[in-house]
Amino acid sequence: MNFNALDLNLIRVFDALARERSVTRAGDRIGLSQPAVSSALNRLRHVFNDPLFVRQGNEMLPTPLAGELAERARLVLGEIEEMVRTRRGLELAELDRTFTLLGADFFSMLLMPRLSREVSRHAPNVRLRLLDSALGDVARLLQKGGIDMALERPLEVPDWISSRLLFKSPFVLIASSGNQAVAALPENGPMPMQIFCALPHALRSIDGSMSGMVDDALAATGLRRRVTLALPHFQAVALAVASGRHIAAVPSQFAAAVRHDLKLRVFAPPLDIPVPDVRLYWHARHDQDAAHRWMREQVIEAVEELGWGSAQRE
Repeated sequence: MNFNALDLNLIRVFDALARERSVTRAGDRIGLSQPAVSSALNRLRHVFNDPLFVRQGNEMLPTPLAGELAERARLVLGEIEEMVRTRRGLELAELDRTFTLLGADFFSMLLMPRLSREVSRHAPNVRLRLLDSALGDVARLLQKGGIDMALERPLEVPDWISSRLLFKSPFVLIASSGNQAVAALPENGPMPMQIFCALPHALRSIDGSMSGMVDDALAATGLRRRVTLALPHFQAVALAVASGRHIAAVPSQFAAAVRHDLKLRVFAPPLDIPVPDVRLYWHARHDQDAAHRWMREQVIEAVEELGWGSAQRE
């Protein structure tokens, strides 16, 4: 095919299909109808003389050639987008883009409603979505463009991933207000080690493991706790605690948000548990992307407004 006759909008469709692996979702991402995306896919197949995407169930799987082309298409579109923005400046009212974040349900409950409200006020055509952190490897997802940024505790990442501190997230203990084992303990005071080790613990675990940072800290004392329930979401952990004898170590920000509605009591742990940082991660190719920089600033401002801490600005 003559390159001069190639409609570059086809590359946008290809990129959307590579990211979404669904004709419908790809159309939603770039504002095209399903028939328009299907038509563009047929034209792309003719251009590259390859099926590119093959249906398997509800998913469109990329062929080996499509897999090779996906990263190059993403980089090319990013360069074109940045070229236009650099010349015109960032026009929030005209910004039409989907930002995909990765994080725990902690963020879907507490951060995303505030973030969505502020983003829609300034950039009404921007779409936000949060994927569960159980989805997988942050570096792989950033490299393939499956996510734009991740909100996670410290990770070992390659040097092409940029990050910055968002806030510190110390652990506190939560228990039901009806839990007689802790009824005599003062609110916000330390829970005695004997009670801490005797009571059953609920644990937020995305991979099903029955131990975490608390157990590592406890092992240094030669003691063990009784983890009898592992759940994939903080909200599920809090509900389990509220309805029974379990206790749980959860981030202090989460405990503050749910303690009143779930009638929970909060205590300090009886041992020193390392205070983890929560960081924002993104691919370094977006360091100077004006729209991405703006979105990172929106995340930081939302965190500050929630009172979780103050991050150094770019």
